[in-house]
Amino acid sequence: MSAIFSGSAARRRYWGKRNKHRKLRLDDFHIKQTLGTGACGRVHLAQSKFNKKHYAIKTLNKHEVVRKKQVDHTNNEFTILRDMYHPFLVTLWDAFQDDCHLFMVMDYVPGGELFRELRRQKKFSQEAVRFYAAEVILALEYLHANEIIYRDLKPENILLDERGHVKLTDFGFAKRVPTYTYTVCGTPDYLAPEMIRSQGYTLAVDWWSLGVLIYEMLVGKPPFADTNPVNLYEKILDCRIDWPDGFDPVIMDLLLGLLTPNVAQRYRGTNNDGYRDIKQHPWFASIDFDLVFRRQVMPPYIPSVMNDGDSACFAKYKEIGHPYGAHHHSSPPFTDQHRSKFPAF
Repeated sequence: MSAIFSGSAARRRYWGKRNKHRKLRLDDFHIKQTLGTGACGRVHLAQSKFNKKHYAIKTLNKHEVVRKKQVDHTNNEFTILRDMYHPFLVTLWDAFQDDCHLFMVMDYVPGGELFRELRRQKKFSQEAVRFYAAEVILALEYLHANEIIYRDLKPENILLDERGHVKLTDFGFAKRVPTYTYTVCGTPDYLAPEMIRSQGYTLAVDWWSLGVLIYEMLVGKPPFADTNPVNLYEKILDCRIDWPDGFDPVIMDLLLGLLTPNVAQRYRGTNNDGYRDIKQHPWFASIDFDLVFRRQVMPPYIPSVMNDGDSACFAKYKEIGHPYGAHHHSSPPFTDQHRSKFPAF
């Protein structure tokens, strides 16, 4: 089996399972607790009333999504994840809306964020970084083979399952891009130079972000950092990297191949018209990417998870009342003025 995953057979099995049930609704679940919060909503741990499995339900306030001009990103997230199925991507089962909120039902990934483990350990060994990078590379290759740019790679968006394997999550910035796109979005520390210049960019920005991720996992901080955004962007554009003393020259060579403003020279995955394949770099010589794809390589860290609904690997949040499904009572009577903006739901 090739490490480049087309996913057709697996996707058919997934769609078979997904289409067996009627469209889901909030009443099908017990909302148990908050797993994370964002600008427009929350992610909840929920248990199905039918199969008793636990799921993560992402909720978004429609008014806030519209006010913050995130309508396209939100519709993109559902339509992209709906068609994707891969071992290292979070699985979306369904989406729906009520008068005030949007809901996306996804597999619950109980190991928490890679970010949490990185902060606990301060930095990872080269062996651990190689493992996480290899799984992320296969996820990015799959997305790019489907002409999807991810645009938000960072430790906070990499979840670990109960065995310690990665799952990319949060596809709010993902977009189908056959050629070029121009929107500046993502996390400042991870932005590629061509995105900052606003002159159009391609899927290659994800490989720059991979370089930032690898450096951060090895060193414990991103290669470009500054409290002043202008200074931060200047460092990125100039590619001014603060290399620690004694940095391994092999991994430095790899990172210089990823963190290069010259897009034509940048490492990236296969199926990219003869560009340098990152998987062929000497730093990955010990990696069998077919075994990685089959999840037969032992993860460096196995989360302490007692059962499929264990939330010990997630931070605790102050819980609020969940007015999902309820109208905001007002005079005149409340009307859902935003429903038509979210046809994907």
